[in-house]
Amino acid sequence: MVTAAAALLWLGMQAGPAQAARGTPGFPWDDLFGVRPHRVHKAVRRSAVPLPKPRPAEAPPATEAPAAADAPAATEPAPPAAAAQPPAAPAGAARPGETAKPAEAAKPAEPPRPQLSACRQALTEEIAIAPSIPDIHGAGGCGGEDLVRLEAIVLPDKRKVAVKPAAILRCKMASAVADWVRSDIAPLAQSLGGGISNLDNFDSFECRGRNRVVGAQLSEHGRANALDVRAFGLVNGKSISLTDRSAPRDLRETVLHSVCARFSTVLGPGSDWYHEDHIHLDLTERRNNYRICQWNVYDQLPRVAPLLPAERPEAAPPREVAAKSDASKPDPSRPDASEADRGKADEPDAAKSDDATAPEGAAETKPQPTKKRRQSRRF
Repeated sequence: MVTAAAALLWLGMQAGPAQAARGTPGFPWDDLFGVRPHRVHKAVRRSAVPLPKPRPAEAPPATEAPAAADAPAATEPAPPAAAAQPPAAPAGAARPGETAKPAEAAKPAEPPRPQLSACRQALTEEIAIAPSIPDIHGAGGCGGEDLVRLEAIVLPDKRKVAVKPAAILRCKMASAVADWVRSDIAPLAQSLGGGISNLDNFDSFECRGRNRVVGAQLSEHGRANALDVRAFGLVNGKSISLTDRSAPRDLRETVLHSVCARFSTVLGPGSDWYHEDHIHLDLTERRNNYRICQWNVYDQLPRVAPLLPAERPEAAPPREVAAKSDASKPDPSRPDASEADRGKADEPDAAKSDDATAPEGAAETKPQPTKKRRQSRRF
């Protein structure tokens, strides 16, 4: 019996590892003496537990959190262990915090906003309606930076003076035009027809040479640094042209002094024939602050035209006959009449006396004008 038990024990020890590898069930007495091999368990997958998000800065401190917020959490039943643990993520998956960082890095950074100039900050809507426009860079230096579209000028009493059409100018030029209208033209127009209502813009920004001559030096209009003003309208509907000679001379002279004090270049009638119907204004920077003011304020035209000569009476002789008779008769009464002219005045009488005393033959020898000669005299 002892020999049989030992043989069975030896066989069980030899067949144990093979059966464990095949996963086949063994006999009940295989683990009688504690030699049954342990089953190899599968590797446990460790799930990635996300870290808590950082506490926001505007959240109240944890010590000041109300107790009522914690009360429902205490009464709620704890979730089961299986539901509390999230499903295992694959080995190659990244954590939630790590997936957000590449997305933020891929987003392009916003370009910094351009800083407004001092002129742009000062030209507010209380002074003028002038929205900013993008910079213009054209050929030959045409264009400029810090540009605005001057649509209207706001007076101190909040009334708006429309610029027709809207002018594209540099900010400094637009600011100078707004100050000129607000300080000089508005008080002047107040005494004429209730105030100024609009400004006639003849030309502002345009890429061209001076006086529109092809190949000429770039005009200040091409730099958005000039404005041509033709007239300004009044509230009562009237329009005052700055180059109209029928406008009051005192008014035009007042405008002349105001623009020459504010702008570095003023061109009007008398400067050249290009500026006979408008006034050119710009802010050209020259050496030693040199200024040009060329505007001739002509005298006002007379209101009543001069009298025309009276009509010729019907009884008067024709003009040709009267002219011939006046030319053939010298005026002896003139002080500058010579003795020869005075003698000629007496010749008809002398001729008559000679003809009366002359013999008949002498009269026959006198040449007579032919018919042909008389016809030629008529033409």
